[in-house]
Amino acid sequence: MSIPPEVQRQIVDLFDEAANAYDRVDGIDYFGPIADGLLEQLAPQAGERTLDVGCGSGALLVSLARSVAPNGRATGIDAAPSMVVRAREEAAAQSVKVEVLVGDAQAPDFPPESFDVVGSSLVLFFLSDPVAALAAWRELLVDGGRVGISTFRGFNDSWHPVNAVFDAFTPPADPNPRAPAASSPFASDEGVEKLLGAAGYRGVRTVCSSISVRFDDVDQWERWSRSHGQLRRWKMVPLERLPEVRTAAADALELTRDANGRMGFDQQIRYTLGRR
Repeated sequence: MSIPPEVQRQIVDLFDEAANAYDRVDGIDYFGPIADGLLEQLAPQAGERTLDVGCGSGALLVSLARSVAPNGRATGIDAAPSMVVRAREEAAAQSVKVEVLVGDAQAPDFPPESFDVVGSSLVLFFLSDPVAALAAWRELLVDGGRVGISTFRGFNDSWHPVNAVFDAFTPPADPNPRAPAASSPFASDEGVEKLLGAAGYRGVRTVCSSISVRFDDVDQWERWSRSHGQLRRWKMVPLERLPEVRTAAADALELTRDANGRMGFDQQIRYTLGRR
């Protein structure tokens, strides 16, 4: 699995652009619950030193800081400078102490054995060499230190037409973390576990969970889909065809209404964990 350097730069620029809206769509709680599930599995303790790789706007980082207070340390890195600013703002707003730096998730620049816990939520599938990245993170852990990552596992069948709305208007997305190719290690629990095993972790295991995401209307869905990685697909659509995308999305969303009349999906999440 290899993501070309130019695509990686596009991804970083994309999240830099999306930072202000990221995880801020009223009525939609998405990245927070996913990070909360990872926090539960990592079980950080007071006094531990923790690192959040690809911290985004700080959903996991802020919770790590609370868990290890008062004498622990919570450090976050992200390649997108605007996300680093967002994470600092979120921590300040919630009165928790963190260190947030612009940094490379593929090869974080810290001394060996600097951390007791390394967490990374919805990041690994964007990296050019996931095994090399995991191995680099392993070197940052003390003996017995814990790593945990979250990745997408799937969603209910009724959401597939919505997820595929852009396919008729844009080139295929690469990578597509929510719908990986069958050959991708991120297409199965076993595939992701093998990545950690190849990077030298022991006691590798998987825990699965799910969250429910519901939308009031197609406008709310559009705001949400433009606030994260799917913004890349929106930017690929020719301006004159945007109305067609919205019409196709509205039709597909109608097919997802639940018993309460709300549109949306249930997202399955995979937490993969190991130890140095």
